[in-house]
Amino acid sequence: MEYRRLGKTGLRVSEVGFGGEWLERHPEADSIALIKHAHAAGINIIDCWMPDPKSRSIIGAAIADCRGEWFVQGHIGSTWQGGQYVRSRDMAFVKPAFEDLLARIGGGYIDLGMIHYVDTEADWQAAMSGPFMEYVGELRQKGLIRHVGMSTHNPRMAARAVEAGLVEMILFSVNPAFDMRPATENLEEMFGGYDGDFSGIDPERAALYRLCEARDVGITVMKGFFGGALFDAKRSPFGAAFTPAQLIHYALTRPGVASVLCGYDTPDQVDAAVAYESADADARDYASVLAGAPLHSYRGQCTYCGHCKPCPVNIDIAMVNKLYDLALQQSEIPRSLREHYRNLGPAAADCVGCKSCEPRCPFGVQIAERMKQAARLFGE
Repeated sequence: MEYRRLGKTGLRVSEVGFGGEWLERHPEADSIALIKHAHAAGINIIDCWMPDPKSRSIIGAAIADCRGEWFVQGHIGSTWQGGQYVRSRDMAFVKPAFEDLLARIGGGYIDLGMIHYVDTEADWQAAMSGPFMEYVGELRQKGLIRHVGMSTHNPRMAARAVEAGLVEMILFSVNPAFDMRPATENLEEMFGGYDGDFSGIDPERAALYRLCEARDVGITVMKGFFGGALFDAKRSPFGAAFTPAQLIHYALTRPGVASVLCGYDTPDQVDAAVAYESADADARDYASVLAGAPLHSYRGQCTYCGHCKPCPVNIDIAMVNKLYDLALQQSEIPRSLREHYRNLGPAAADCVGCKSCEPRCPFGVQIAERMKQAARLFGE
């Protein structure tokens, strides 16, 4: 494993990191073993945006005997309310949620205290005004967080935080498809159709990467695999499939990027990502894929990030979408997939069509319509 300096934090983080959002989908022992497997492979940075107690406890248990060897990105403003994720700046929820994170992760500190999910001007104002930022400063002063970061999908918000000197690093969405999109606060436009050619990265995103490098603000990467869509030519906006090594290399070649936080369900997926380190130049070559890609258009696609929560009827929207996408790839839906779907509890047919989830989706997905399609596909 190779390690890179994460900007002015000075932390040496593994080029391949761990995005932990799927940990709660598996038995606790399996997820703990998965993190330990990643650590044995040299991975030393993990993101915990998830507010649910199970995910946090899994991470805490997995790193308990080597806490000083891990760097944890812990999010401030990701809260657990009524059994669901809610992004909040209300201190009545923010403080207990962070205190729970601190207790479950262990060690008495969080390495990277992340201002959670700032994508629009309204998000910025909610986070930066009032007691929220005072609390972040207090945590930093007390050493409960050792460095301050921010997560965002919008290069304008990222650049604003960097220019204001508020953060030492950012968690940002980086992959070849996203880099073609101009910055906008309209999420439908941000993740809408791709027009033009492959002549270059969007200027604002390119400027953000250069700014981060110039200001010594490190970048950790989320959505590097675009929820797995870039592995499948049928789902890829380019009409061509990439490999993990190609996508990791793409992200690591952006200025300022230190680590790509991949999502894993199995040890084999960890091994496939870590194999990047031993891959040769041909195996890492993403440019040839882009140059030969037959398509360059994209419509909103769920990446199963979970920001659509909370649902008023408690549908696990991300998992419904994941199972729906998996089912679409089959000529006949496997029995095991149907069984997994039946065990979800509230599912697509329970959607009331309120669309309260859609403004929270960073990718402009038409969730209510997808719920209708999923219900039809699974015969509800």
